[in-house]
Amino acid sequence: MNDYIELRLDITRLPDSMEMETATDIMAAMLAENGFESFTADNAGLTAFISSKAFDAGTLADTISQFPFPGLELTSSTKTIEGQDWNSEWEKHYFQPIVVGDRCVIHSSFHTGYPVCEYDITIDPKMAFGTGHHATTSLIIARLLELDLNGKSVIDMGTGTGILAILAAMRGASPVVAVEIDPAAEINARENVASNGHPEIDVRLGDASLLSGMSADIFIANINRNIITADLAAYASTLNPGGSMLLSGFYEADIPVIMETASPLGLIETGHTVKGDGWACLELAKA
Repeated sequence: MNDYIELRLDITRLPDSMEMETATDIMAAMLAENGFESFTADNAGLTAFISSKAFDAGTLADTISQFPFPGLELTSSTKTIEGQDWNSEWEKHYFQPIVVGDRCVIHSSFHTGYPVCEYDITIDPKMAFGTGHHATTSLIIARLLELDLNGKSVIDMGTGTGILAILAAMRGASPVVAVEIDPAAEINARENVASNGHPEIDVRLGDASLLSGMSADIFIANINRNIITADLAAYASTLNPGGSMLLSGFYEADIPVIMETASPLGLIETGHTVKGDGWACLELAKA
């Protein structure tokens, strides 16, 4: 079993006018570029995980030193999490069956006694993000249940477990492309795609550079605000006329920031939904 490194970053002082959420979002985006995953932010800082095979102390030190805000006081510590049965850990501590919109049940292969729904998705998450429990995932699931996806082409950017791509395929979308930057998550997505009987979903390893020349009627990205704004031009280039873009991974208060990038790209807001502590799903279309 793979060992993981748990990184803890405590932020004890922020530059003037900078919020903790902004600091942790930016740091998570920087760490993600170096293989970190499964980020959890709180009011004191950030916790992240990386496979011990991918961890490099020098790279981490360089990343921290490049944080683009002088005056920030940041303390880091790491510890090794011994390899274990991650599915069992998710079952015991995190992942219980969930029903979204009374139409979609999400459970793992080790669950029993879950409700019967129109759409039944089996997800064994391991260390990949996306079980439907987080507000951002369930917000997009709810919207996918409302849209007419039959025959529509879909790109799921940052697919994680593959859950959104799987639901899109179940609802008749074709072709469906799922893109994931993290190698371990990409493998997990392939496993989940296969176990749900949708091998036609095209799971690809890479970042937004893979989008060149691709097109979609529905484009999905459930990542975080900073990555979305950085890559939004690439996302917009894929969107077919009349298509929809579903974005999540941020708060309702972040929507004006995203629209500052989206509007010059010819993207307009067609609506948004909010859940939990202000998490949002923003829907865009080409003007």
